[in-house]
Amino acid sequence: MNNVLDKSFGFAVRIVKLYQLLSKEQREYVLSRQLLRSGTSIGANINEAQAGQTKADFAAKMSIASKEARETKYWLDLLCSTGYLDKTQPHVVSLLEQSEELIKILTAIVKHTQENIKAGK
Repeated sequence: MNNVLDKSFGFAVRIVKLYQLLSKEQREYVLSRQLLRSGTSIGANINEAQAGQTKADFAAKMSIASKEARETKYWLDLLCSTGYLDKTQPHVVSLLEQSEELIKILTAIVKHTQENIKAGK
């Protein structure tokens, strides 16, 4: 579990830095603010899931983290499509790949946890 926590924290740091760049250099505040909110929320929800009182509570928090990861990818894609980000830049490619990786990891965790709950484990 620490792996996904570490990955989400590193991703959040990169999102904060991207937000700073977008708001300072490009004066883009609305979309980048949404990106900041969802991109930093992923790790916060994973961290909160660690204190889940039940497996169902854990699954619910991880599901929220998964949804936030999907939303973050949406904002990244939108920023690319509107010209604020260049999809060919290595750091943008890397952020998009990281968001996809987090989505896959979180989806697998939620699915596995829900299967265990159904199986009574």
